[in-house]
Amino acid sequence: MVLAAVNGASSSCYQPAAQALLPQTVPAESRRAALALSRIASSSAMIVGASLGGVLVATIGPGWGLAVDAASFALAAASFALIRVQVAPPAPSPGLVHELRIGWQEFTSRSWVWVIVVAFCFLNAGITASFTVLGPAVADTTGIGRSGWGLVVAAGSLGAVAGGVLSLSWRPRRAILVGCALMGLTASTPLLLALAPYTWALVVANFVAGVGIEQAGVAWYSTLNEQIPEDRLARVYAYDDLGSFLALPLAQFAAGPAVLLLGLQATLYAAAALILLATLAMVAAPSVRALVPKAAEPLPASEDPVPG
Repeated sequence: MVLAAVNGASSSCYQPAAQALLPQTVPAESRRAALALSRIASSSAMIVGASLGGVLVATIGPGWGLAVDAASFALAAASFALIRVQVAPPAPSPGLVHELRIGWQEFTSRSWVWVIVVAFCFLNAGITASFTVLGPAVADTTGIGRSGWGLVVAAGSLGAVAGGVLSLSWRPRRAILVGCALMGLTASTPLLLALAPYTWALVVANFVAGVGIEQAGVAWYSTLNEQIPEDRLARVYAYDDLGSFLALPLAQFAAGPAVLLLGLQATLYAAAALILLATLAMVAAPSVRALVPKAAEPLPASEDPVPG
């Protein structure tokens, strides 16, 4: 448990820094494609890593398999150390509180940012409770089984790869609105677990949900990269992570007692309702509906477009 807590804290430091690093390594016109490729690689690695892990456990044993896994993190650290970006000379820091205040101002000054983050706080809680905690329990007590549930999980990763490939060529004008709306697809998992816990249905639903999640992820991160000043991007990402994942421990703790109190089906229905209500809150927000990429914004009335 101590090591898990350290790992979670380390990941919280890593994610904002890594996301803010991308705009410093590629030109502005290529950032969306670079982000999509990065997420495709991540989703593909999840699939390959799971398969490779099974092979290692079967051939050299679980202990050595975990040792190889640990070595992969050292390789990742070495890869990050090789990245070279141009940064401004460090200025004297005015203090942690001041830095937090600047990040908070950037985070709260755009209503579409905090609306989406608050909505994802509830949306992620519904997904975590239904998919991570209750899904395996349903699989163990129905015809799905553990092998079937593995197929369901793999289908989500495959859907994420497909969604990343799609985002390379398809960018809706209101990408962030479309991405938020597609998150409603994730409600299909708890609904099917409650109504029709069949492996084939869950595989299809989770694949489609994976496509939607990836569209939302690419739209979200590319929009933040475009709208937030580069020197304050990591701070906004930090508040994004904090808000988006704040409810996850509570959802993990509450899923079991909720089943004892309400029953399994009612808990799954509640998780699906939470996901759908959070999605509706995002797509109904005027600031989310009005947001378009800067490249798609019309010129002011006083400016004429340059001919040719």
